[in-house]
Amino acid sequence: MEPNVNRVIDLRHYGQGSLPEGFRQMLIDVHADAYADAMDNEFNQRFPWFVDHWSGMDGFTCVVAFDGDEPTGFAYGAPLQPGREWWRSTALTPNDGYKATYAVSEVMVRPRWRKQGVSERLHESLLKERGEDLAVLLVDVTHPKVQDLYETWGYEKAGEQQPFADSPVYAVMVKRLHP
Repeated sequence: MEPNVNRVIDLRHYGQGSLPEGFRQMLIDVHADAYADAMDNEFNQRFPWFVDHWSGMDGFTCVVAFDGDEPTGFAYGAPLQPGREWWRSTALTPNDGYKATYAVSEVMVRPRWRKQGVSERLHESLLKERGEDLAVLLVDVTHPKVQDLYETWGYEKAGEQQPFADSPVYAVMVKRLHP
């Protein structure tokens, strides 16, 4: 089934404690489609653990895009604990009014719905009502086009890190939510 570019993509919001039955499997299925050519990678195979980890965090929020009943992508994250923010391993020094950081853990769109603005809509919707001062996300350094895209959304590269021994090296990207 090809997506109908004239069809409205519906964004649905979820939060910790209000996750519907089948939510976890839906995210796993979207991930498997989005990374179909890289699912032999052990790090990608651990995605169900990441879903469980993030959805169990205080303040977890998720936005899922639907084309009719078909999930096309999602974005999720949660506030980071003070002192554990991903940017701490970089030279970034937030302004004096800094209070909190929201981590954007995933922004993912299935291949058939890419290049239609879905990822930006998901990202904007995820951060729209956030009260934190900063948003942070990690981008595989071997994907410079993705990093460039996030820069158009207001992120700046603050440094690099490899959070797991089997994970890629990531660019740490930070965006001020309330200038």
